Amino acid sequence: MMYISNLFSATSAIDYETDAVIQNSLRTNLGSDVTLFTIAHRLQTIMDADKIMVVEAGNIVEFGKPSELVKIKDGKLKALVDESGDKDTLYKMTQ
Repeated sequence: MMYISNLFSATSAIDYETDAVIQNSLRTNLGSDVTLFTIAHRLQTIMDADKIMVVEAGNIVEFGKPSELVKIKDGKLKALVDESGDKDTLYKMTQ
């Protein structure tokens, strides 16, 4: 199995549409035998991932499917989503 580490600091300054094109290209063109790790500044970049790991102060505080993490009452990912201006879009992405 191939593992690719993907750091997207460079894409943090581009618009959402371009970021979505890049993410879609990576997810569709790398093949099914690839595990893609994405470190993102934008929630929209990761909300359709199979699993999300939330790290705080160097510690893993949550790990699981986005659809499950946003249901945790006092969850870290839920709090980030609820504080976002894209809250409705982000919740739709988890369905």
